[in-house]
Amino acid sequence: MEAIDKLPLIGIYGGTFDPIHYGHLRIAEELLDVVGLKRIVFVPSGAPRLRAVPAASRNHRAAMVRLAIQDNRLFSLDEREVNRPGVSTTVHSLREYKCELGDNSALCFILGVDAFVKIHQWAEWRELFSLCHLIIVARPGYTAINEDQNLPTEIRKEFISRGVMNVSDLGLQSCGFIYTARTSLLEISASHIRSLINTGKSIRYLLPDDVSEYIKSNCLYAGKP
Repeated sequence: MEAIDKLPLIGIYGGTFDPIHYGHLRIAEELLDVVGLKRIVFVPSGAPRLRAVPAASRNHRAAMVRLAIQDNRLFSLDEREVNRPGVSTTVHSLREYKCELGDNSALCFILGVDAFVKIHQWAEWRELFSLCHLIIVARPGYTAINEDQNLPTEIRKEFISRGVMNVSDLGLQSCGFIYTARTSLLEISASHIRSLINTGKSIRYLLPDDVSEYIKSNCLYAGKP
């Protein structure tokens, strides 16, 4: 039987990263192995459409991501959303990636369960399936997702029709699948880190030292629970 050439998988990891921490980084590191991603691009959002304004500025958040990933050659920072004026939408960025990479790679957009269960609120969310695969990861307070959960009807239909159990399926086409990855769940959240800083408590061992020093030297999150 003739072997099927698989498309290389490129991870796109979006988020506010306010601040980036070991929970984000460990998930990304494990996905390199679990999914077989060739590399992961971290994309800090500029002005999120469905979330409150981040506590740190877009430039500070991008700088913290740069520091956090500087020693990993398979991680890179993309500041397109940080530099884009106005509200950030995932579909806009994925359209750009699709134009840049074409169908020679399979884009894998990484998102937590908490985001996936609300994905029908995203701008032009159904177009995502013509641009990328979705890689769903667990988040603090949210367990792995399955089709029996109480999902909104439109999301449940997509999950059932597009969900794949075999990670190797992702390389068969450039977009359109949903895969739930099993990764370690570190009970770390950016909101908890901000709260600790606001109350003068230690954040050591929750995020890289370089990021912690950056937060301290720039007086970030003080007075911002």
